[in-house]
Amino acid sequence: MLANAIAKLALTRKALDVVIMDLRPLTSMTDFFVVCSAESETQLKAIADAVVEGTEKKGNGPWHKETGSPHWALLDYSDVVLHIFHKNTRPYYNLEKLWGDAEIKWVKDERPNPSPRVRKKAAMPKKKSTARAKAPAARKKVA
Repeated sequence: MLANAIAKLALTRKALDVVIMDLRPLTSMTDFFVVCSAESETQLKAIADAVVEGTEKKGNGPWHKETGSPHWALLDYSDVVLHIFHKNTRPYYNLEKLWGDAEIKWVKDERPNPSPRVRKKAAMPKKKSTARAKAPAARKKVA
């Protein structure tokens, strides 16, 4: 399903709070909304770019794009509409409440390790001490 593919593409750029809203019983405008959040303007653009590139590779590019705002982007695939909000803007529009009768499915990142890669430190050779080894101090005799 296209909505799932779009949600997974958004997650490749660490999208937050990704939901798929089934609007089929409620409107003929579209079948699904995919809604997600970004922590910055740069991340918002990266999510939009990743979704466009990923869907175009499969021959299903967006019918319409609105990416002029730094706080919100929309990609319209006719049957699926993706809304990407800046995390501070999403509560203002509150699409989940506006379309509260829709069935909502939360999409989680199911990749094995979604955290940043941690580089292993290469084993460093032990440094040779430059200080000369001291001879043990002579013990004083106690009378």
